[in-house]
Amino acid sequence: MGINEHEGLQNLENKNNNWSLLSSQPLILKAGRHLLTLVFLGLAVHLILPQITSFEESLQVIRTMALWAVLLAGLAQIISYIGYGYLINSVLAIANQHISILKGVAITLAASSVGMLAGGTLGNAAATYRWVRKAGINAEGSGLAGTLPTIFNNAILTVLAAVGIVHMLLVHELSFVQFYAFLLILTLLSLGVLAVSWGKRHRTSFYAGAGKIAAFFARILNRPYNPAPTENSLSRLFEALDMLDNGGWQRPALGAAFSISFDMLTLYFFFTAAGHSVRPSVLLVGYGLPLLFGKMAFLIPGGVGVVESTMAALYTGLGVPGPIAVVVILSYRMFSFWIPTLIGFPIAFYLQRT
Repeated sequence: MGINEHEGLQNLENKNNNWSLLSSQPLILKAGRHLLTLVFLGLAVHLILPQITSFEESLQVIRTMALWAVLLAGLAQIISYIGYGYLINSVLAIANQHISILKGVAITLAASSVGMLAGGTLGNAAATYRWVRKAGINAEGSGLAGTLPTIFNNAILTVLAAVGIVHMLLVHELSFVQFYAFLLILTLLSLGVLAVSWGKRHRTSFYAGAGKIAAFFARILNRPYNPAPTENSLSRLFEALDMLDNGGWQRPALGAAFSISFDMLTLYFFFTAAGHSVRPSVLLVGYGLPLLFGKMAFLIPGGVGVVESTMAALYTGLGVPGPIAVVVILSYRMFSFWIPTLIGFPIAFYLQRT
């Protein structure tokens, strides 16, 4: 074996060791420290948001909701998480590895709950890597499972948001404020995609720039800066993108689209239950952008407050009555965020102990 080949294998082994060290941190313990904060944020949203409209009107909407549509919303959310399990299954297939869809669902629920309270996307990726690795998957496949699902989900959300905005723009149903706000968001997302594309070709410079940005935020938050998590995450990101260049992205893309479609269907069924049908364009605009906002607000666990308030502003601005918008949004978030989060923590403890 040549010297260069030996050094390459050694670097890869060091990356895997660093990732393992990151993923072996007591993420659940970190999550527990922030659980109270998340609970208070959730209570604030659920108590303050209904004040936008009359409480009596919102209560009347709840009383008249169609039970069959609520049950369909719950079923759609269950199918959505099965889609997440299929997404992990299809990502592992790229590395010729296999995990059951139900196991993927359990890992997704647990990692999402832990990541929301301990490290955000990094915590989610580290927890996913750890539990997929414990399921017998090799380091390469585990790294893909911790990285690619987030990439595919964010890409699908961005496409949905862009399609909704373009349609609303064509039919002249966007105000100037909404148009420029949406344009700013899409510009930032586009710049992010361009930055990653540039970083694939200039990785050393990209690592240095990302390290400076991470150190800047660490100083703002008055926290010690450790470059290892940032470097490991970027290494895994580029390794995953390199794997996608060789093909095999169709099944993961289908899994992400399937999962997000049923999550959006959950929201649609709640509108139906409240007796207010919405056009697909209105549903898209009010769905994709708030969830992207929530992901961008990485300092707020799960985007609590950001998603709800943005959805309320968008849907009421697009003609949905206030009481209906509030009830639908809170019901949707209960099914898509709070219940899965509460289910995810016991699963996380189980996966941690087994």
